[in-house]
Amino acid sequence: MSLFYRAGMKFARSLPAERAHKLGIAAAARGLGPKHDAAKHDILKTKLCGLDLPNPVGLAAGFDKDAQAPDAMLRAGFGFVECGTVTPRPQEGNPKPRLFRLPEDRAVINRMGFNNGGLEAFADRFTARRGKGGIVGANLGANKDSVDRAQDYIDGLTRLWGLADYFTINISSPNTPGLRDLQGETAMEDLLGRFQEARQSLAGDQKSAPVFLKVSPDLDPTAADRIVAQARMYGISAIIISNTTISRPDSLKSLLRDEPGGLSGAPLKDRADFMLKEFAAASAGRIPLIGVGGISNGADAYAKIRAGASAVQLYSALVFEGPGLAAQINDDLAARLKADGFKSVAEAVGAV
Repeated sequence: MSLFYRAGMKFARSLPAERAHKLGIAAAARGLGPKHDAAKHDILKTKLCGLDLPNPVGLAAGFDKDAQAPDAMLRAGFGFVECGTVTPRPQEGNPKPRLFRLPEDRAVINRMGFNNGGLEAFADRFTARRGKGGIVGANLGANKDSVDRAQDYIDGLTRLWGLADYFTINISSPNTPGLRDLQGETAMEDLLGRFQEARQSLAGDQKSAPVFLKVSPDLDPTAADRIVAQARMYGISAIIISNTTISRPDSLKSLLRDEPGGLSGAPLKDRADFMLKEFAAASAGRIPLIGVGGISNGADAYAKIRAGASAVQLYSALVFEGPGLAAQINDDLAARLKADGFKSVAEAVGAV
C-alpha cells in the first residue's frame, strides 16, 4: 500500500462517515482508486446463473447507490459489482446523521433509507457504460411513500431492461418502514408473481437476465424452506443472504451500538453464516446462493463458499480496509482453494 494511499485512507476516516463515503465514490469515479486484475487467478473464474465471473468476490449494493463508479470498482479487482439500491423516483432518504462507523467492532450502522437520485439518472449511467464489459447488476427498491411497492420493482426492471447484467429484488432493508413485510408469504407471492409476468413479457423469446432475491438475516430460520420454494416457483435465479441486521450482539463495544438502523460488518458474520447454512439446507443445491455479511478476508469468503455460497459480496469491510481489499481476498482465496485440492470455486461450494 503506497504512502499516498495510506494518507488518503487516514484522511477519509477523519471525516464524518457519509461525507467520507461520497468522497470515496468521487475519487473512484475519477480513476484514483487501486487497480488490480480481477482475472489474475484462473482458479477463481466461475459461472453464476449464466454470468461469467473472473472471480466470485462481488461488491454489495449500498456502496455505489447511483452507479457512479462501477467500472472503477471492477478495476479494483471485484468480480462483479451491484449498484443501487435505486427507486423509481429520487428520494433524500432518512435524516442525517444516518451512517456510523463502529471501529472497535469493525462494524457499520446505517439508516440511509434508500437515498438515491432515482431511476432515470441511474439508467443514463448504465446506458453510458454500454460496451465496457464486466458484470454490473442493479439492486431495485421501492420508494418510501409508494402506494404499490411491487410496481416500483417492476418499473425498475422495465427501465433497466437490456442495461443491467442482472437484477436484485431488495425486500430486506430495515430502513424503509414496512419493506421487510414483502418477505411474508402472501406479499412475496404477489410481488414475485407480478415481477415474473413483467420479466416474461420483456424477454419474449429472448433469454432473460438473472434475477436475485435479497433476504434479511433476521428472518425466522423456518422461513428458508418457504422462500426457497417461492423463489424457484417464480423463476428467481439466486438468493442473496443477507442484508443488514436490526439485532445487536452483546459483544458490541462501541458507544454507537444502540443507534437505530441496520448493523453490518464483522458482528453480522455469525448470524449471516447461520442463515446461509439454513438456506443451503433448504435449497439442497436447487438454487444458487450468494453469501454476504461479515466478510473481511479470504478466510471469511472461503467459509461462505464452503457453506454453500456460489459467490460472495462485501461492502462494510471497505470502510476499514480500503478498496484494495478485493484483490487481497482473491489472492488468499485462490491459495486456500489450491491448498485444499480444489480445481475451481464450484468444486468448493458446499464442501463443508
